[in-house]
Amino acid sequence: MSSDSLVIIPTYNEKENIEKIIRKVFSLDIPFHVLIVDDGSPDGTAEIVQHLQQEFPEQLHLEQRKGKQGLGTAYIHGFKWALKHHYDFIFEMDADFSHNPEDLPRLREACLQGADMAIGSRYIKGVNVVNWPMGRVLMSYFASVYVRLITGIHIQDATAGFKCYRSIVLKTIQLNKIRFVGYAFQIEMKFTAIQHGFNVVEIPIIFTDRTEGTSKMSPRIFREAFLGVIQMKVCSWFRKYPNAKNH
Repeated sequence: MSSDSLVIIPTYNEKENIEKIIRKVFSLDIPFHVLIVDDGSPDGTAEIVQHLQQEFPEQLHLEQRKGKQGLGTAYIHGFKWALKHHYDFIFEMDADFSHNPEDLPRLREACLQGADMAIGSRYIKGVNVVNWPMGRVLMSYFASVYVRLITGIHIQDATAGFKCYRSIVLKTIQLNKIRFVGYAFQIEMKFTAIQHGFNVVEIPIIFTDRTEGTSKMSPRIFREAFLGVIQMKVCSWFRKYPNAKNH
């Protein structure tokens, strides 16, 4: 089954969720393909995906990497794979159902209607987060306030990881120059796309914290994001961003 849309799902120890999330994506009315980028999960996540590939040989793809190399590098790996295979719409999505697969068509539709990047936003209409402790909600919300203050970009959910890109965005951004690997990666991709003049829109979603498996958030990842935003802004003063409209 052919498709113009690829959903990239990075995994590390997601055996509780991976089959359910794949089957949910494939149950949607729009045909999506899925690429799992697994960082050597010791819990057998990749083996579950390999078994499912027998059932979905054309729709389900697996890239295995050695060791835990970080969210950002997993997505960059996936983006390059997606461009090599000529997909028009390329998505980022978590494996743990914090992002509802039923929102995938809404993000795709936003790109069909003129957006270059559509963000599944937790904060564009109030605070739409379920099952998070208040401290985590406040940290996430004010992280986006901080990003807007430092960078000047007008994105309400700067750390969002549920996105749809038109392929032209990933072809234009110099992926080898993306520096961050944790949550700062999400900020850097949005910031860079906006610097290139791409149309970035936010689509309201409801974010539900995982019910199975364990979160990958850590103090190191948060620290990278906090300091990285300043570094990213300063570096942008010395870098040229070709305007997207010239492509």
